[in-house]
Amino acid sequence: MFRTMVESDLDRVLTCLSEPSVDTTTRERFVDFLRDGSYRHEWTWLALEGDTLAGLAVWWGFPDGERPLALDRLWAAVPDPVPLWAELIRKVPPPAEYHIFTQPERRHDPAITIRLAAAAEAGLTTVTERPRYEWTSASPLPARSERLTFTPADDEAFVDIFEQISVGSLDVATREGVARVGARAHAVEDVAGYRSMPGPRERWRLAHDKTGALVGCALPSANAGGPVVGYLGVVPAQRGHGYSDDLLAEITHLLAEDGAATIRADTDSTNTPMAAAFERLGYHQFALRVVAS
Repeated sequence: MFRTMVESDLDRVLTCLSEPSVDTTTRERFVDFLRDGSYRHEWTWLALEGDTLAGLAVWWGFPDGERPLALDRLWAAVPDPVPLWAELIRKVPPPAEYHIFTQPERRHDPAITIRLAAAAEAGLTTVTERPRYEWTSASPLPARSERLTFTPADDEAFVDIFEQISVGSLDVATREGVARVGARAHAVEDVAGYRSMPGPRERWRLAHDKTGALVGCALPSANAGGPVVGYLGVVPAQRGHGYSDDLLAEITHLLAEDGAATIRADTDSTNTPMAAAFERLGYHQFALRVVAS
């Protein structure tokens, strides 16, 4: 039997989450996120054999969100967990993703491979590797742009530029979103998602060149782990001029001005221009995120 968690399940769920795992959810994280709404009883799915807990799927979403967005933890007490996990994953309709945080050298560990097999059986067949980068205050701040001007704007302006940037994007999630709902609707979804993050909305910036032409946008942000490079992008007509460096430098400065000692960011492994920008500006790879979608 498959059902969502109720309050009386808490102790046995926490017992399962005490076991070591390649997934991110610990019992401490579960309690904290249950309190703030990032985890919820109705987003935590159980598989039961009689009264015995056989499997578990913990989903994450924004505290003010209406639906779960990403799978954080799978657990099972059966010899072959793949069919059970696949059925648990199917309980949450798309769009949904499974994020596994690891080190590059552990990418093909059996514990990761078996989870990705379950995700694929449930329909999450696109696997994207996202190197994770980090800048710390031990490194110098990158030089701030002298060729771009950065200004705040309202949400509608960011929806417009997100829609423009989606054309020819190298980002897998952007391409999937556009294919699913169209460029405009996906831009609306993206802006709403970034607004739901705890980062400083007042720090979002549009970038223009010296002629006043729109170049791109830069969104400093934060998640539960701290300051992050939320989003940056260059409109198609302005690509090929190295403007990603300017946008990333501005985000780094804005977050550092707000007291950030560590700033983290991801990019798809296929987005080699963005990876190169991180490395040029003093960010170093510290981990790997594997995303099934």
